[in-house]
This record gives sequence, C-alpha cells and structure tokens, in this order.
Amino acid sequence: MQLTRHELYNRVCGAPLSKLAPEFGVTGTALAGICRQHEIPYPGSGYWTRKSLGIAVELPTLPDGTDEIIEIIPVTPKPRKKREHATDASTKPKSVAKTRRLEHHPLLIGAEEHLRKSRAAKDGEFLRPYKRILPDVISSEAALSRALLIANHLYLALDRLGHRVHIAPAGEDHHRIHIKEQEVERKDRKYGRYHSGSIWGPDRPTIVYIDTVPIGLAVTEMTERVTMRYLNGEYYREDSKIVRSMKAWQLTHSWTTEQDMPSGRFRIVAYSPKRGVDWALSWQDTGSESLPGVIPEIAETLGASRDKLQALMIAEDEAEAKRRKERQEEWERYERREDERKIAQAIKESQQQLAEIIESWGKAMVVERFFIDVEDRLAEAAEEQRQFLGARVKLARQMIGSIDPLEFLKNWLAPGDRYRSKYDELPRPPAGGRSDEQ
Repeated sequence: MQLTRHELYNRVCGAPLSKLAPEFGVTGTALAGICRQHEIPYPGSGYWTRKSLGIAVELPTLPDGTDEIIEIIPVTPKPRKKREHATDASTKPKSVAKTRRLEHHPLLIGAEEHLRKSRAAKDGEFLRPYKRILPDVISSEAALSRALLIANHLYLALDRLGHRVHIAPAGEDHHRIHIKEQEVERKDRKYGRYHSGSIWGPDRPTIVYIDTVPIGLAVTEMTERVTMRYLNGEYYREDSKIVRSMKAWQLTHSWTTEQDMPSGRFRIVAYSPKRGVDWALSWQDTGSESLPGVIPEIAETLGASRDKLQALMIAEDEAEAKRRKERQEEWERYERREDERKIAQAIKESQQQLAEIIESWGKAMVVERFFIDVEDRLAEAAEEQRQFLGARVKLARQMIGSIDPLEFLKNWLAPGDRYRSKYDELPRPPAGGRSDEQ
C-alpha cells in the first residue's frame, strides 16, 4: 500500500495505531516505526482516552518536509508450529515463559511517553520532561529508545537475581547524587547556552534493594566536547550537513565555539542513596564493548557489593549518632552560656532600676521638705493668704504624686522577675511578691 506523508499523517490522527495497523497488514509497533522514520507524529494512548471522555485535546502538528510516497508492505504471518505435548509436565520450559512475561520491566511501562513530553530543548540537548517522578533515565530525544533499552536490560537482570527495582517512596530518606555527564571528565563544563544549562533529574532516585541494602541507579547519556558554529541565530555542529553545505562567503559572519553535547553513548551509575556514604560505581560505553553486553556483570557486581556497602552505612549511622550527640552537648553548653548571660543581665538591670528608684525617692524627699516648710510658714500667714496658698499647696502635691518609698519599691523588678533561669540558678520571688502576671 502506498500513501503520501500527509495521507499517512491524517490516517494515524484518525484512529489508534493498534486499530489502524491491521488495515495495512502490519503490527502497531511496525506502523509506529514507519511514522518515526518519516517524522510523522501520532497521538499517544492518553489522547484517545481523553477524547473518549469528551475532553478537549490537540493533535500533534506535522513537521515541514517533502510529501514523499511511503510504501507499507504487509507482513504475512508465518504459520505457527504445533507444539508437541510433553508427557512429563516438569519438562516444560518455565524459565522461558517467565522471561516473556518480564520482557518489559513494570517500572518502564509508559515511561517513554512521559519522557518525550518535555520542555523545549535545542536540537541535540537532553530532554526535560514535565513529570518529576520517573525512572532515573537521562537522555536526548534521539537516543531515548536506546536509553530505555539499557535501563530495561539492567532492571530485568537485577529482577532475575531477586533484587527489586523501584522508585524511592516519598517517606524514605534517600537522595540522588549529582550524576556527571561528561564522557571525559574536564575541569570546565560547557553544556547548555552560556554554559550554565541544567540537566533534568527526577525528584526521587531509582533504588534497587540487595536484600535490605539500597543502591541508587541512574542511566545517563554522556556528553562530548564538540565544535559548534553560530549561524543565523542558532548553533550547529561544525560537522553537520547544513554547515558543510554552506559556501565560504556564507560563513563570513559566523563563528565557532566549544560545547558539551549528548554523544549517544551511555553510562550506568550505581551509588549509595544514604547521605554521608561516599560510594559509587560506574560503567560506560566503550569502543570495544557496549553497555548491554556488561549488564550481567554489573548485576553480579552490585550483588557482591552488599556487605561492603552495608558496613559503610552502619559506620555512617554510628558516626551520625556521635555527631548528633556532640551537637546536643554543644547546644546544651550554648544554652547554659545564654542562661548565665541573661542572669547577669537581669541582675544588672535590677540594680540599675533600684538605683534609679532610690535617686527618684531622694528627689521626692527634697520636694517633701519643701512642702513641709511651706505649710509651716502658712501657719503664720494671714487668713486670706493662708486659704489661697493652701489650695495651691494641695494642687501641687497632687501633681507631684506619691512620695511613699513603699510605692517606689513596689514598681521595682527583681532579677527573678526579669528572667527565670532554666537551671534554677536564680531564686524565685517569695510568696506574696511580684509575679509575672502583675
């Protein structure tokens, strides 16, 4: 069957691939591969679910390109061979059936769709998906299929050894370490625009338990240092087709720079998710051997690392308990020093207030002697003058207020009123004395 690129785009936007593929005589997976080969986007499973519920959804737009003719060749299924009935039930290959059931690890089901739903990224940069709780797989869009393939092989290899792989629950105190992305470690880092681009990472680490010992797992695409040319407002690889097709005069106002770009090669990192435990192992693609070939060895190495990692974690727990005790003792010493300082300050402020009270009372006694002298003199004055000045003296006494020393002392705050020591180093006020509520 032959269709143009636009015709095939209209067909895949009108029905799910699983229902459309039988009309072409191919499988849904094969039809999806044809679409990817010719850069034809198609709606995912979530699109059809939302559409069936009456929720407004948008179709992916078809990228610009030639409207080429696409030939879809139907696949004729081979007749199945009849299985011979085994006389002994124990001779059935149980391991084969189990392998088929685990062909796709449960943790990775639906992960590709979420990883591709990414924030805008320049050509060749790493995906930055919106979803934050995903398997720890870091990749560019072009290499995502291989990244998931490596993760799937790794998770299944660990599962076969009885080690459970999952995303760390929210309540567990596990953290994800910084994963280095450079294939060849350098002193400088030049990833992203202005060399300050951040690489997406999940909020929670992916954990495998070797018995009761947790190990963090990360699959990351590495970066390589490449020459990039700035041309017409964009950066292109110096060896890209668009740059090589340019004439010399077209490159007059362009320039080159060095950047770290995804290389298509991957690294597997295993690390301790426990804070304070500095332990990590890594394996990466090499010219002689790719990662999928060493995954069985990786699984065995992680299993053999259990005792060493457990000893490191126990030592860290003991060290943390010691540090916590030291912090508590230091805090208690600090509180005692603060308590002593506040006691001294309370005593000083009480002494200062008492001195001010005595000084105020001394001034009040001078005023009292003045009034006594005035009253003595009024006794000898004429009747009219005595009545007039007597009213003045009475008004003056009201304005001065009380000069009773007990009233002055009543307003004094003792050290124990100002601050109550946590260690009972200041005496409490006697019964009937001033309280905090007064």
